[in-house]
Amino acid sequence: MEGSESEAVFDSLNVNPQLFINEVFNLVDDLVDDACNHFHQQASTSLKIEGTDRTQDLSKGITVIRKKVQSDIDKRLAMWEQHCHNHFFQVPEGFMLPKSDETPVDTSICQNAICDPDLDAQLDLLRNNLTKVGKESAALNRELKSLERQSASNDHISALNEISLLYDQNSYHEMFQEMMKTASEFRTKIGKLKTRKIEETEHNKADKIYNPRRDPSMMGIGKGFFGAKLEDLQEVLVHLKNSDMHKANVEHDATGRLLKFDPQTKEVTVLLRGLSLPLGTAVSKHGSFVLVSE
Repeated sequence: MEGSESEAVFDSLNVNPQLFINEVFNLVDDLVDDACNHFHQQASTSLKIEGTDRTQDLSKGITVIRKKVQSDIDKRLAMWEQHCHNHFFQVPEGFMLPKSDETPVDTSICQNAICDPDLDAQLDLLRNNLTKVGKESAALNRELKSLERQSASNDHISALNEISLLYDQNSYHEMFQEMMKTASEFRTKIGKLKTRKIEETEHNKADKIYNPRRDPSMMGIGKGFFGAKLEDLQEVLVHLKNSDMHKANVEHDATGRLLKFDPQTKEVTVLLRGLSLPLGTAVSKHGSFVLVSE
């Protein structure tokens, strides 16, 4: 830019772009120096190496880091400087400063340079329209959210009304009450049935104890030789014909066995199981059998 038309224009306005760029460079260098010094102090305090040989090693390490950071920053700043010269501090071609006896602004110069009243008016109009559209969009969004909430509320109300209508039409309440009543009656009947079963069981137990004829193990007592084996009956008949008889006291025990009691010896002999003979029946014993006869 040095020696160009842009430089002359900036000089006439007492503006030095390069001075601005240099001040930025100096400000960045000061920030880097302050950052490195602060890091050095914090590292020395944390590591507790103040006044030792390790302080020099720390300084060397920080210097290496600073050079690396400074090199990268210088490259970026050089690119930024070039961009400023090419775009920010470049005067458009044909731009001329107004003379003291001329009007401050010339329409032809503005049209050829950066001043265009029509373009500014269009930009203002676009900005206003954009602002209006933004406000309308925000209002529409609020209205849309309100409609969504109202729609959801209406759906819930409609569902509740439908359920209420079905409830009224089908008399679900009455059906539920009837089901509850039926369930209660069923539970009552079940309880009565259980009670009846328990009573019958207790009655059967008592009947078996106090009424021998109801006990299956004692049913044979009233049936004579019905519970005996055929071979036993035949052998008994043979011995009844060939043996002497004598009188003895005969009675039944609780298990259905026929017993003989001898008053002289006071011995009790087990007769055949399942016989039902009256007391005073004639009996005789042969082998393992006790034979009976009237």
